[in-house]
Amino acid sequence: PHRLRGIIHRYSEHITFPVRMPKPDEEGDTPDEAQEQTSSAAEFEVVNQATALWTRPRKEITQQEYDEFYKQICFDFEPPLLHLHSRVEGKQEYTSLLYVPSRAPFDLWDRDRRHGVKLYVKRVFIMDDAEQLMPAYLRFVRGVIDSDDLPLNVSREILQGNRLVDSIRAGCTRKVLDALSEMAEQDAEKYAKFWTTFGRVIKEGVVEDPANRERIAALLRFVTTDTGPDGMTSLQTYIENMPEGQEKIYYLTADSYAAAAESPHLEIFRQRNIEVLLLSDPIDEWVVDGLAEFEGKSLQSVAKGELDIDNLGDDDARDAPTAGETSELTERLQGVLEDRVESVRVTRRLTQSPVCLVVGEHAMSKHLERIMQAAGQNLPGSKPILEVNAEHPLVQRAAEEKDDERFADWAALLLDQALLSEGGQLDNPAAFLRRVNRFLTERQEEARIILPS
Repeated sequence: PHRLRGIIHRYSEHITFPVRMPKPDEEGDTPDEAQEQTSSAAEFEVVNQATALWTRPRKEITQQEYDEFYKQICFDFEPPLLHLHSRVEGKQEYTSLLYVPSRAPFDLWDRDRRHGVKLYVKRVFIMDDAEQLMPAYLRFVRGVIDSDDLPLNVSREILQGNRLVDSIRAGCTRKVLDALSEMAEQDAEKYAKFWTTFGRVIKEGVVEDPANRERIAALLRFVTTDTGPDGMTSLQTYIENMPEGQEKIYYLTADSYAAAAESPHLEIFRQRNIEVLLLSDPIDEWVVDGLAEFEGKSLQSVAKGELDIDNLGDDDARDAPTAGETSELTERLQGVLEDRVESVRVTRRLTQSPVCLVVGEHAMSKHLERIMQAAGQNLPGSKPILEVNAEHPLVQRAAEEKDDERFADWAALLLDQALLSEGGQLDNPAAFLRRVNRFLTERQEEARIILPS
């Protein structure tokens, strides 16, 4: 009897017909004793609810009932962040009752282990985790979907090739995204809680769901050079705050917020008061690659290609040195570092730092390259472009060096400094330290000669 009750509770809890069984004391009788009892004498009780909450009109259901049902099916002790209850009628008929939890499940990052949306057919439970009914980037969504059109003998194989299932998936996905968008507009504090908990998962949708890419992009929140580490700016807000003439959304990817915020690539943007998105989640590299533009504004990495910001912001920058003043320096550096860099050129990015590294417009960023290498991918080595600030004292000191061997040390020191500033790793840290120590020692000796005893 205990096993039978469990089966009824699992598969027939919400069918509209009451399922009756003898009460526990009657179940304890021996077979002979049970046979002697007449059907009229035996005491029965209903062991299923015989009604489904999602079939009732929304106006008749209280928030407490919604919350209690969520806790029952999801085994959660906290109420959900929001719920969505809707019924679709017409060519296809189904009812959905979906919840967004207020906290992340422990297996949120296990994409192959989801226990989210339960599938019912005419109130009969069919499947505990119908992954075909909700995309992977919404795997945190919980609830039930009850269809009147699917056959009761539905299987995972039938679900995979069923047009009705595709329609249910598309409709429920849009409902969840629209509800999150409404939350973002009406309750910023509540949405901030959601984004902190599930934001990294939502980002996966930019790559996985092209049909809803614009909807998902509107939900994204970013830390920027203007907001600080705790800020959350939407792409829409970023565009609204653009200065006149800006046509691109600028961003920078890095291993951490600190590395991004202190990057030398941001110097010219800070000088001209241009906001830059600071992206430090590993998935952000794929997000910006999948989201080429938003509302007509293309996304541009500040560490890729040439910058075109002449007409942007408050241009209080110094005039760039002429080609004749810098060609000799860049040619010397190129000759020494030809095995390590693609080219050397005068920077338009730096105002305070001596050097930085950039890559081509369509090349893989160094940050993504490090992520792929850490994941065990064998990537062909790519050479970065070294940009130098010709007015920085260190660069000018290197340019004055006549000895070829010492100039080679200066060139290697500047390149290693640029590599470290973007979070890279040195191929030979010991050689870098020897150069730094040698230069510091020489400067100390020069000071002793110049200063009186």
